[in-house]
Amino acid sequence: MNLPFLRSLKRDRFLHLLLLIGALLCFFVPFTPHRWPAAIDWHTIVTLSGLMLLTKGVEQSGYFDVLGRKMARRFVTERQLAMFMVLAAALLSTFLTNDVALFIIVPLTLTLKKWCAIPVNRLIIFEALAVNAGSLLTPIGNPQNILLWGRSGLSFVQFSGQMLPLAAAMMLTLLLLCWFCFPAKALHYQSGDRTPDWKPKLVWCCLAFYLIFLLALELRQELWGLALLAAGFLLLERRVVFSVDWTLLLVFMAMFIDVHLMTQLPILQQALTGVGQLSEGGLWLTAIGLSQVISNVPSTILLINYVPPSMLLAWAVNVGGFGLLPGSLANLIALRMANDRRIWWRFHLYSIPMLLWAALVGYGLLQVVR
Repeated sequence: MNLPFLRSLKRDRFLHLLLLIGALLCFFVPFTPHRWPAAIDWHTIVTLSGLMLLTKGVEQSGYFDVLGRKMARRFVTERQLAMFMVLAAALLSTFLTNDVALFIIVPLTLTLKKWCAIPVNRLIIFEALAVNAGSLLTPIGNPQNILLWGRSGLSFVQFSGQMLPLAAAMMLTLLLLCWFCFPAKALHYQSGDRTPDWKPKLVWCCLAFYLIFLLALELRQELWGLALLAAGFLLLERRVVFSVDWTLLLVFMAMFIDVHLMTQLPILQQALTGVGQLSEGGLWLTAIGLSQVISNVPSTILLINYVPPSMLLAWAVNVGGFGLLPGSLANLIALRMANDRRIWWRFHLYSIPMLLWAALVGYGLLQVVR
């Protein structure tokens, strides 16, 4: 049962890179491993664990095959399908958060390739970009917005209103890019009238488990919720527990520890002390650049101690979700679920131009709307 996990651990190059970075950072900061567990956001780890179990449960039930077959028949061209999936990813991320949206959309996308020939990697890349663009609209779309909303004192509508111009510009850009990157060629469906086999009991149990887990999260009892999920799947469908990509959790833990070590670097601490005196342009570039290195959520946590939770900061850290892979943890989730090494470098062919465009257009819009 442990062999798949060990094989995944052995070939996970990104995890190896994070471990190497952490080892190198230890030469420049105090070596205090007893503080590392406190640097890990365990709420995020537990929440991800539950979502991965639930997604894998639906996948193992075969329901994605049924849904994918129904969806595939409704679209005539590759462009139509791509536009629908991108819009669905963006809409789901607006209210379910970017991570949850990906746990629904990406497995469904992987299932669609069984029924029709689609460029799966390119579509998943666009879905990752879409959840970054869609989630920035509302205060509950992503973790950095939740934090900024809590500090800003704005209402839900007010916060969404200040984010609307940037969200609209990014979604319009993404849809135009999607239009040109996915041709209007006809989709060719694989023959076969046999309805895919699936397990309705497992699907309904996954829905019940999802509601239980949501309640546990609301009551701040996420660990008990995860324990109930694990016990339920072990009794109902043990294969679900052993099929989850648990190494993803190790990647996130390593990222949290690496960020913790980076924030202790004297050069970074000296730079942050003067961030409050930066010009608007300087703060804009600093927030975006910092997000590229340590991700936009830790960047928000750091910067909010030195600057107010302004519209500029909110826009900048959300723009920082584009670009390099670490910019947003949603990027990592989407590419890991694709399970294809080629997608890692292809992602940057789209995300880096998107970052440059978002930084330019976003700053221009900021001067107009404020």
